[in-house]
Amino acid sequence: MTNPTITSLAPLLDRLFDEDEAARGATRAAFADVTDADRARMMQSKTDYRDLYARLKDAPLAVSRETGSLLYMLARCSRAKAIIEFGTSFGISTLHLAAGLRDSGGGRLITSEFEPSKAARARENLRDGGLIDLVDIREGDALKTLSVDLPDQIDLVLLDGAKALYPEILDLVENRLRPGAIIVADNADDSPDYLARVRRPGSGYMSTPFADDVELSVRIN
Repeated sequence: MTNPTITSLAPLLDRLFDEDEAARGATRAAFADVTDADRARMMQSKTDYRDLYARLKDAPLAVSRETGSLLYMLARCSRAKAIIEFGTSFGISTLHLAAGLRDSGGGRLITSEFEPSKAARARENLRDGGLIDLVDIREGDALKTLSVDLPDQIDLVLLDGAKALYPEILDLVENRLRPGAIIVADNADDSPDYLARVRRPGSGYMSTPFADDVELSVRIN
């Protein structure tokens, strides 16, 4: 019996999660001159987030191990064929999603990252994991890269880039979401407009907090 892809990825994922843990001190140091209030403002601003992420260009900004497992399970169990990811970083979440695609028969994952050095690292990690053939990494502003050449039907979306842009990214993909499509929004508490939208009665979504830092939504019509 062939081992699931996610099992063969375990050594690579362990290394990447360990690198993320080791980088957290440097990440905190990058904000030594920024108050908590200013950091919160940058997180929720539709323009100032660029300064925030410029400071974090060398940080993995990985999803948690639990969220990674969730992404794999959702991609696998939904038998997703078309996945959109906003915010590639070093590709840790991308690896989980692509493994889910591989283990459910293949498909296409489109992911967007505006920091070129991070996109390069993600490509390297996906090549190491044997999954690069399933992934289209688009460099640049996601409001542009995710506005063209999308699948007619999208099964799963991960939002894990600039939090203030979650509603705008949803606008780009919404009319392609199939009924039952899943949206995972990481750190969604930093995007109150997005949460209000997907939680609103009659919005077309059923949505609930899942763990401390994830909002899980399903398109219901």
